[in-house]
Amino acid sequence: MANVNDNASIAKVDMKLEVVVIPVSDADRAKQFYARLGWRLDADFAGANDFRVIQFTPPGSGCSIQFGKTLTSAVPGSAKSFLVVSDIVAARDKLVAAGVEVSEFFYMGAQGRVSGLDPERRTYSSRATFSDPDGNGWLLQEVTTRLPGRIDTGVTSFGSASDLANAMRRAEAAHGEHEKRIGKADPNWPDWYAEYMVAEQSGAELPK
Repeated sequence: MANVNDNASIAKVDMKLEVVVIPVSDADRAKQFYARLGWRLDADFAGANDFRVIQFTPPGSGCSIQFGKTLTSAVPGSAKSFLVVSDIVAARDKLVAAGVEVSEFFYMGAQGRVSGLDPERRTYSSRATFSDPDGNGWLLQEVTTRLPGRIDTGVTSFGSASDLANAMRRAEAAHGEHEKRIGKADPNWPDWYAEYMVAEQSGAELPK
C-alpha cells in the first residue's frame, strides 16, 4: 500500500494531459466539423483492421482531442468537455460565424442557472454550450482569473495572442482606476501592468 511520502514523490513528476478521446459515429463528418471550428489538424492516420485516428488541437490549448475508428467503446455523443475562453462573447461570435449552433449565454446564480452573461463578468461564471454532430457536448466557460492554488505561481503564460490582448485590456482598465485613486498619471505603468497580469492569472492579490 502506498504511503503519504510515496504520493508526495509522485506529485513532483510532471504529468501533462495530452489527449482526450471522444466517441463519434462518423470520423469524416467529425473531421469536417472540428476543422470548421478552426482547430489545428495534427494527424489523420489509418491502419490495419479498420483502425483510424484523427487528432485536433483547439487554439491555445495544451491538450488535444482524438477520434476515429476502434479508439473507444464509449457511445458516440456521450462526451462532455469544457473549453476555457478569456472573452466568451468574442468566442461565441466566432463559432456562430462558422455556422455552429451555440446556446445563449447563462451563468450559475444562487438559485441555479440564470439566462444571460454574469452581470459582473466574474471569472468562471459566464457560459454557453454547443455540440458536435454526434452530440458530444462542449461548454464554453469564461475564465479571466484562476482561483488560488489552480496554477503554478512560478509560471505565467498566455495561450494565444488573443488571451494576452484581453489580459492587457483588463490591466488597462484597472490601471485607469489606479490612476484615479492616486490622482495623477503613473509613469511606471509597464511594471504595474505586468504585476497585475501575473497576479490575475495566478489568483494572487491584485495590485491597487
